[in-house]
Amino acid sequence: MKIDTKLNIVLYEPEIPQNTGNIVRLAACTNCDVYLVGKLGFSIDSRHLKRAGLDYWDDVNIRRIDKIEDLWAEFPDRDFYYLTTKTKNYYTNVKFKDGDFLVFGPESRGIPEDLLFSKGEHSITIPMQDGQRSLNLSNSVAIVVYEALRQICG
Repeated sequence: MKIDTKLNIVLYEPEIPQNTGNIVRLAACTNCDVYLVGKLGFSIDSRHLKRAGLDYWDDVNIRRIDKIEDLWAEFPDRDFYYLTTKTKNYYTNVKFKDGDFLVFGPESRGIPEDLLFSKGEHSITIPMQDGQRSLNLSNSVAIVVYEALRQICG
C-alpha cells in the first residue's frame, strides 16, 4: 500500500530516545515527516535512539527546529493540533487534513500551557481513565496518526 497523505509529527522537547526512535519507525511506515523542536533530552547520536528506530532513519524526513514559532512561520496556512491531558476536546472530534501538524510535548511535563491554550480548539486529547497521568508518548502518536490517516485515506 502506498500512503500519499503527508502528516507531520512534531516532538516538542522530547526526553526519551526510545520513544523518539519508535516514532521515527512509525513515521517511516505512515509517510510522516518528523520535526524535533527545542531542547532534546538526549543526543541525536544516542545508540538507544538509533536502536529503537532500527533501519528506518533513512526513510524519514527528520528536521531539527529551534522554536515552534519557526514552524508556524514556515507553514502559516497549516493546522497545528496540540496533544494534552488538559482539555476535554477529543482527537476523534477533529477533521484532520493532509498536511496537518500533530504536536506532542515532552514525556515528563507535556506542552507548556501558554502554548496549548493560545491555540484554543486546536488542543486535543485522547480519552483515558480518570486518575491516570498519561499514555506513553509513542503510543499516543500512533493512536492519533492512524486516526488521521483513517479519516483522510478512507
